[in-house]
Amino acid sequence: MVYILLADGFEEAEALVPADLLRRADIDTALVSLWGSEAVGGRGIWVKADLNVAQVDLTKADMFVLPGGRVGVRNLAGEPVVAALLQEAADRDIWIAAICAAPTLLAKTGCLRGKRAVCYPGMEDHLTGAVPCPEEPVVVDGKLITARAAGASFDFGLALVEALAGREKAAEVRRGVCY
Repeated sequence: MVYILLADGFEEAEALVPADLLRRADIDTALVSLWGSEAVGGRGIWVKADLNVAQVDLTKADMFVLPGGRVGVRNLAGEPVVAALLQEAADRDIWIAAICAAPTLLAKTGCLRGKRAVCYPGMEDHLTGAVPCPEEPVVVDGKLITARAAGASFDFGLALVEALAGREKAAEVRRGVCY
């Protein structure tokens, strides 16, 4: 199971494009609301979540994904459950992925220590302990995947598919969406 965590203010493309690509690859994927059963993105798009955060079970997780969006990431950072889930995912050696401003949360929890990573341009100072790769749209280092911003949503989503289902499946999904 892939859990994509949504807090109000999330960047819609950074959550929904990867969710779509993962589902096209037949990978179980749940959109998870931090509060209630819905979340509103930074552009005012309401999304009905599959689960709420209390239903996340990392013993069944293959990957934990954090979309960006400045307001969404600020909301994620304000909830202790998010840091606890990140720490548990790291302890369980589950894939962790974050895009845009969200890699800064990985840095705050120590997940990026010594790892190559990318984030929204200009936020590299917040990647404490990481080796910033500002020119790359997506960076995979061990079981961590980070991406630059909304423009990298397709590359990010395909990297998630490749991590979980292999290069061939990612290529099949890429062809299917004519990317």
